[in-house]
Amino acid sequence: MEIIYRPSYETMSQEAARMFARQVLKKPNSVLGLATGSTPIGMYNHMVRMYKEGLISFSSAHTFNLDEYVGLSRNNPQSYAYFMYEHLISKVDFLTDACDIPNGIAPDLEQECERYNRKMEKCGGVDLQVLGIGWNGHIGFNEPSHDMKVKTHVVDLTEDTIEKNARFFENINEVPRQAISMGIGSIMRARKIVLLVSGEGKREILNQTLFGPVKPEVPASILQFHNDTTVITDIKL
Repeated sequence: MEIIYRPSYETMSQEAARMFARQVLKKPNSVLGLATGSTPIGMYNHMVRMYKEGLISFSSAHTFNLDEYVGLSRNNPQSYAYFMYEHLISKVDFLTDACDIPNGIAPDLEQECERYNRKMEKCGGVDLQVLGIGWNGHIGFNEPSHDMKVKTHVVDLTEDTIEKNARFFENINEVPRQAISMGIGSIMRARKIVLLVSGEGKREILNQTLFGPVKPEVPASILQFHNDTTVITDIKL
């Protein structure tokens, strides 16, 4: 595992964007695993800038998103599909059908999870996966538990996660109680992983992730077993 320290959110975002640019330049038809949340926004901004400057193209790439809320349509401003189109997909040259995000309003959620798994397998798996980390150590929406789900699955969100995400909604009652998430196995099969962690408030969970025991109560700790993970952070360890 490589740990890259950068002194600010801006410089760590630049570093992460450069990693994605190198991946796409090396392999234009790369499969990219994308994440939502406040942390990767800076990286997406730099990816958009590099595209507009003519430095990279995403026209041959395919994307899979980590997760999506259950019950929110893609037109809902709080959905992760909306987030991805707002911050990246609509601003670069991905082909329309090249960006796959779980459908949180699918009539059969289990079938949707199976569809997602099959599609990732058909595409050959993820070449480069970006991750953020939750305050409780979740990656995607894989919450602390007594086991780790392998494939894409429906997750019951913890009260802690619901409370943390309530800031994005008008009130806590509007926060969905479930999500569809890539499983730990799907994440670990990515050929390369980039974990972005920003802010002193994440210091404790980052230390547990990198240096604590690997356990399902800290889902991100499984990354210690991945053979090509880079952590980019503005936290000086």
